[in-house]
Amino acid sequence: MAVTPDASLGARSPELAAQDTPSPEAPATTENAPAKLILTLAFAQFGAYLAVLTPVMVTLALRVSQIVPEDDRGSALGQVLSVGALLAMLGNPVFGALSDRTTSRFGRRRPWLIGGMAVGVAGLMVVALGGNVPVLMLGWALAQLGINATLAALTSCVPDLIPPQQQARVSGVIGVTTSLSMIGGSVLAQVFSGSMALAFLVPGVIGLGAVALLAVTMPDRPARTDAFQPYSVKEFARSFWVNPRRHPDFAWNFAGRFLVFTGAACVTSYQVYFLMDRLGYDDDQVTQKVLVGTLVMVVTTVVGSLLGGQLSDRSGRRKPYVLGSSLIMALSLAMIASAQGFGMYVAALAVFGAGQGLYLSVDMALAAAVLPNPEESAKDMGVLNIGNALPQSLVPMVAPAFLAIGGGGNYGALFLFGAVAAVLGALAVQFVRSVK
Repeated sequence: MAVTPDASLGARSPELAAQDTPSPEAPATTENAPAKLILTLAFAQFGAYLAVLTPVMVTLALRVSQIVPEDDRGSALGQVLSVGALLAMLGNPVFGALSDRTTSRFGRRRPWLIGGMAVGVAGLMVVALGGNVPVLMLGWALAQLGINATLAALTSCVPDLIPPQQQARVSGVIGVTTSLSMIGGSVLAQVFSGSMALAFLVPGVIGLGAVALLAVTMPDRPARTDAFQPYSVKEFARSFWVNPRRHPDFAWNFAGRFLVFTGAACVTSYQVYFLMDRLGYDDDQVTQKVLVGTLVMVVTTVVGSLLGGQLSDRSGRRKPYVLGSSLIMALSLAMIASAQGFGMYVAALAVFGAGQGLYLSVDMALAAAVLPNPEESAKDMGVLNIGNALPQSLVPMVAPAFLAIGGGGNYGALFLFGAVAAVLGALAVQFVRSVK
């Protein structure tokens, strides 16, 4: 992939900004995006998250259990997840910035969509075949880097290609597919429970195919070679940074995302061990239980996503829906904290799904509205995505401290911590001033 040598990740000069012409793929303000584009964008989102969430939710924990003694599996899983999430956090904004400035004749998004997923599939195979924790860490790091290169380009497609009047509805559709990827991953984990290699490889291959379909469908242009200032180490560092004093709404949205996804990471990272340790299910039973819980959660997520996106676009308001959805997720985490049986756990997941669906349908539209520079949408969305990825790294680091309270296995303390984080995330978004 070609990257312009004198491009910058930083701000453009006034002279260069004055030369800008509208991007060929920039969303019109009056014409809606075609349905074919929306469907392929949603399918690509489904495929990318199928590849990365199936290990996070099910297969990675099972793989760790196969090679690590029972007493050590929680900390081993935390090590693998933390390293992968840390590299995902660092890679997402860098790959987004590189995508913004890519001058390939294939466009500035396509090379990263396809190349990232190919690398991700290779990393998943390393995880599937690895026989010790260091190899699992290496493979998962490679998978996270590759798939996050894809996600950096993919996330920018909403502000790039979707007009403002459709963004919440399209975000709602994308939110649904993200949830469908969870159930798809649970089904694939169950179907291929006898072959760990296939359990990792099949979701990755589906993701690669879905992203390739978007790449041949979407309009895409190369970056303009004169659109950015010269690149330097300082500008590279800026790929991780948006000045919160100059762009406070962006900063508050970042804080809200980070806190809400901290709560969500408690569920996605530790549900397998919760079902094993508190509810007493073995390795064979846990994939079935995860599937049942995910089915229920997806149904409520679909309802929350579609309803929330429609209502938000119709009313033109974002913040009330982010507030309500975050509080609903906090309630569900408190329910999981007190759950002593599978029925209560499933009920909590139903509530969690409704809140998550509503949140996903509106948060991306809110994020698109507070981006500092449309020309650097992938870079800035990558910075925002640190708020998604960082909790995946931090929660496994701090979870053992909460689990150890009172002698060990204190999942109540872990999920209450997540509930508090979600409430604080709901409050943070209310400080955004430029969006209703």
